[in-house]
Amino acid sequence: MNKASFIKYSVAFVLIFGAAMSRMVPHVPNFTPLAAIALFGGFYFDRKFAFIAPLAAMLVSDYFIGFSNDWMFVYGSLLAIGAMAVALQSRKSAAVVAGTTVASSLLFFVVTNFGVWAMQGWYPKTAAGLVECYAMALPFLRNSAAGDVFYVAAMFGVYELVSMLVGKRSPVTVSAVR
Repeated sequence: MNKASFIKYSVAFVLIFGAAMSRMVPHVPNFTPLAAIALFGGFYFDRKFAFIAPLAAMLVSDYFIGFSNDWMFVYGSLLAIGAMAVALQSRKSAAVVAGTTVASSLLFFVVTNFGVWAMQGWYPKTAAGLVECYAMALPFLRNSAAGDVFYVAAMFGVYELVSMLVGKRSPVTVSAVR
């Protein structure tokens, strides 16, 4: 591995683990880097690390803050978000990343709140209970989407800046770490 690749991989790992650790500082409910971590891993790492690095970072942070009863829905949605990004790696652009960020926020909302309804005892296990669960979670969707946009912009922006500086390439070129 050449020096530029080593620097870019190092920066990518630091961004993922730094974002995951940011979950441990006080923050607005659901204003977290979860989807951004999965998207970043999916867009910038080859298939081998696209899922390993984000999930490892999540496991470490969850070890410290605790796992919820519906953790499998959270991790499942993150795997789906990562898979979406891996599938779109070759078409990465600002518009694709923006669209994928919005789709990721919605996917995470639908999957994890289904998990809350299914695994917690807060809502009746009826269609009306599921609708109530989603309705009660709408304020969290706003915060989650805002966090996704913030962390995607920060992580992708820092990485692209470092890539430009290290690789001495044009800012309009977008390439994956490989």
